[in-house]
Amino acid sequence: MAGRQGSRRAVAGLCLAALLGVASCQAPAPDDGAHDEVQALLDRRAEAVVDRDARAYRATQAPGKASGGEFDRVGQVPLSAWKYRLTDLERSGAHATAGVELSFRIGGYDRAPVTVQRTLRLDRRADRWYVADERAGKDAGEQLWEQGDVVSVTGRHSLVLGVGRSRAKLREYADLADRAVPAVQDAWGRDWPGRVVILVPESLDDMGDLLGAPAAGYRGIAAVTTGETGGADRAPADRVVLNPDAFDVLGSFGRQVVLTHETTHVATRAATSKTTPMWLSEGFADWVGYRGSGRGAAQAAPETKDAVERGEVPEALPADDDFGFEDDPEALARAYEGGWLACRMIAERWGESELLDFYRAVGDSRARSKGDAVEHALRDVLDTTPQDFTARWREYVRGQVR
Repeated sequence: MAGRQGSRRAVAGLCLAALLGVASCQAPAPDDGAHDEVQALLDRRAEAVVDRDARAYRATQAPGKASGGEFDRVGQVPLSAWKYRLTDLERSGAHATAGVELSFRIGGYDRAPVTVQRTLRLDRRADRWYVADERAGKDAGEQLWEQGDVVSVTGRHSLVLGVGRSRAKLREYADLADRAVPAVQDAWGRDWPGRVVILVPESLDDMGDLLGAPAAGYRGIAAVTTGETGGADRAPADRVVLNPDAFDVLGSFGRQVVLTHETTHVATRAATSKTTPMWLSEGFADWVGYRGSGRGAAQAAPETKDAVERGEVPEALPADDDFGFEDDPEALARAYEGGWLACRMIAERWGESELLDFYRAVGDSRARSKGDAVEHALRDVLDTTPQDFTARWREYVRGQVR
């Protein structure tokens, strides 16, 4: 879920489940008691973080090994839970490397813990283990507090955590989010917590480090929403990650659309599953973002308008592969616009409640494929077929952008 810089590129999205949904490893069986000793060390360290007990935290740190101020920076995040689980331990004499699963929760915002992989270097001194260094695990993203001093701003419906940005700037983001949440509630409903957490790194490179991916893939991307899909029982913890360089060059309308789009992804996460196609999840988020704005298709879908004027009416709804950020930017814009126009058509011709029912029916489907899920929902909710729906959509696109 992401926002893109410039005209229609202000809005886009990408669900990056990999940031939060990390598979767990099985802990090795203890041999010499080291496993239990290290787990006890990690338990003391976690308790110190939650209790904000600096002395207890320092007692877990290897003598002469500074924590780099991480304890103080973590303290700027309103944590309600912090827990380590040892998953791997490789010992070599008085030194060891531990693979750890860290789960943490922001109080009042997270319905479930965020779980990430960490790597810790350990030293054994005077028959006790200590933490010499703690960092992101292999292929895992950094956490915001690892990138610098964290500033926290709380809004009515939002928490904004930033590095390298003034409190006044972060307040602007919180105000946008506080307007986005009621707009999403009005469109989608209130069956979600109605709160959003926004992370603001200092630079594009830092954004990539947070997401555990090359920064170049997010150049021009104004925002990305992370989270797990798979139904309400997964109860995910979402984060909206801003790219300030791209986000701040948007106009006030574009910034609001982007954050409303991203907030929609947070609200609909429990109803989004592996059977939800990208054109529906992204198109619906765009529909909510533009809802009530008065912007017509010719304004909001300029790339599609240009294509139609060239006689290039799309033959089919956008495929998931069309939403890759590294693709041609004009083609990417047309994919988002095509999804938005499909959702807009459903809302206009069948009704807004039917659009919501359709979205939920697709995500709740037990069909084996996305195509089957969409086909069943088209039949059961909209009383149509994929062929008829596509034909109507092509005609709608042709008529709306002229």
